[in-house]
Amino acid sequence: MKLLPEQNTLLEEKTKATIFDIQRNSFVDGPGIRTTVFFKGCNVRCAWCHNPESQNFKKEILFYKNKCTECGRCKELSVDNENFFCLNEAKQICGRKYTIQEVLNEIMKDKAYYQSSGGGVTFSGGECMLQIDFLEEILKKCKENNVHTAIDTAGNVPWESFEKIIPYTDLFLYDIKCFTETLHIKGTGVSNKLILENLKKLSDKSKGDIIIRIPVVSGFNDSAEEIMHIANFLKNIHYRDIDLLPYHKMGAHKYEALGIECTDYYIPEKENIKKYKHLLSL
Repeated sequence: MKLLPEQNTLLEEKTKATIFDIQRNSFVDGPGIRTTVFFKGCNVRCAWCHNPESQNFKKEILFYKNKCTECGRCKELSVDNENFFCLNEAKQICGRKYTIQEVLNEIMKDKAYYQSSGGGVTFSGGECMLQIDFLEEILKKCKENNVHTAIDTAGNVPWESFEKIIPYTDLFLYDIKCFTETLHIKGTGVSNKLILENLKKLSDKSKGDIIIRIPVVSGFNDSAEEIMHIANFLKNIHYRDIDLLPYHKMGAHKYEALGIECTDYYIPEKENIKKYKHLLSL
């Protein structure tokens, strides 16, 4: 039976996802040695984002002008030519469609390391939960293969999406950019009402298997007052730990490669990080 166009689209959403990177041997996206799968596309626009290539849902071309030797080989380059390869890595295609089996194959390569280190796989982004049907299916496959699973999310999705994946998720890495709504809108372009509401619900449903992640960005959210607002909110949340993530500028070159403007913030002082840890009782 031939599928209708809209049926084909729904089937692809469930069996394929747009992913821009799969990193093995990660130590920063949850416990132990992990493989991190980065989904492309995000509905939060953090002005300090160090992975701007993760924001657009579509495939993109990054151009690093300083690496280009003007050989001319890339004149016919398009985002659909996944076999294109620049010898100098001056132009790179960001994002491609993966099947569930392709992603699972990459994850399973390091299963022995997960078992020996208490690690597993982390699904990140962008916002991995915006491709929820694929995410649900790959999580099921991971649990069938006894792989520890973690979801790195900004939480700006319908609660129904959380309900789909909670049974197959061992750990949530949940971002809180700030508490004050007007500040959140200024820094990310969206309200944080849904984000905080989802965290409250997740706190009850996931039995505290949550690590709160707070980016510390000087010039945005690094006042003692804002940190105290977050600390007071978290008093009623069940969570495992809090990670403070100091802002860095390692993604600045990606903005230039994409031809978009990079907002300049400041790296927080180490003494301030210590003060914020104290305020959060870390």
